[in-house]
Amino acid sequence: MGWNLRELITKHDIPGAQVAVLADGVVEDEAAGVLSRHTGAGVTPFSAFRIGSITKVWTATLVQQLVGEGLVDLDRPVRDQLPGFLLNDAHATASLTPRHLLAHTGGLDANHVTGAATTEEFVAALAGADHPFPPGAVFSYSNSGFVVLGRLVEVLRGKPFHDVLRERLATPLGLRTVATGGHEANPRHTAVGHDGGVPTTRLAGSQATAPSGAHLAMSARDLLEFVRPHLTDPALAALREPQPCSVPDFGGGISGWGLGWMRHPGGAVGHTGVSRGQKAFLRVLPSAGLAVVVLTNSTAAEALAHEIFTAAGLPAPPPAAPPAAPEPIEDGWCGTYRTTLHDITLGTEGGRAFLTYRPRNDLARSFSGKPENRVEVVRLGEDTIITATPRSGAHQVMSLVGPAARPGLLHNGSAAWRIA
Repeated sequence: MGWNLRELITKHDIPGAQVAVLADGVVEDEAAGVLSRHTGAGVTPFSAFRIGSITKVWTATLVQQLVGEGLVDLDRPVRDQLPGFLLNDAHATASLTPRHLLAHTGGLDANHVTGAATTEEFVAALAGADHPFPPGAVFSYSNSGFVVLGRLVEVLRGKPFHDVLRERLATPLGLRTVATGGHEANPRHTAVGHDGGVPTTRLAGSQATAPSGAHLAMSARDLLEFVRPHLTDPALAALREPQPCSVPDFGGGISGWGLGWMRHPGGAVGHTGVSRGQKAFLRVLPSAGLAVVVLTNSTAAEALAHEIFTAAGLPAPPPAAPPAAPEPIEDGWCGTYRTTLHDITLGTEGGRAFLTYRPRNDLARSFSGKPENRVEVVRLGEDTIITATPRSGAHQVMSLVGPAARPGLLHNGSAAWRIA
């Protein structure tokens, strides 16, 4: 396959990984390392890794099937197709469409904290949640939006999301390693996440967030078998079409968004998924019939994925890095920005710039276990900043969006809105 996976995971300190390549209609796969550094059980091509937010492409596919059957109209309001749907904003309730949700332009924040056990409960709780942006106005990556889409799938199919996914995708495609949740995962063959190289005991989120990427696990080969019809079916190809939204620079070489798919330079599409101590990467070049999957049980796997994508012949810009002599940030950038999870303050001290994250709820506090988290950043470009040191093996890029003198948004894929 043009590389030695065992050498690469040693080089990048990754406990275990799978790689699969679809080229000329044939899938080749490779596995190396261990499922857990505690047990030492080896990764095989049939092991299952969590794919995180790559699940969103599966959810988009289920929605597109409904479109093909005339059961969903992407440009009609969600409330006309999902009885009882209500948001904490009358205009948003009346105008939000499935297309907005698929393209992350629905105006919903990234992660709403609802305590819900089901998608039905989660969607009902959105009636009391912040809705910071009008539908169609701002690109802002939203897990919550995909839970709404998952609920739409459930209602129109009359079954739980995980049952629909299995019946409509996993079983017809002959996928044998797919686990839609912990109740289906075989612990002997399922990767354990690692934080800082140590196996994590943190579990996946509520089943309510399954449509956005909380639970789905499988082998790299099975993920490519799911991708295969996306290369030949015109109805599925429509999901790759660019949507009319401006996507700020937040790293990762993302040039735009389709419906569920990230768009990359050179005509490539893909998605990345982050789970508890695991990271998954999917990149597809439809014009060449080429697709590559990298599944790992480490969150610090960006460099590994970049090496493999490059070796496979995929367009893969190098990971972002801070400039050697960065310019100072603009005074007007400083201020406090808000998401459902955090208040984020950008400020300067002694000629250096810092982001201070203050949790707003228990979910946010569970991520760091601290009352606040401080991260040094430097200026990267005209309207971007970047973390001075890597986080989980990569530098994070953020954009300041709005008037240069006083931007209204701090954007890391999801938009935080200025409150001070």
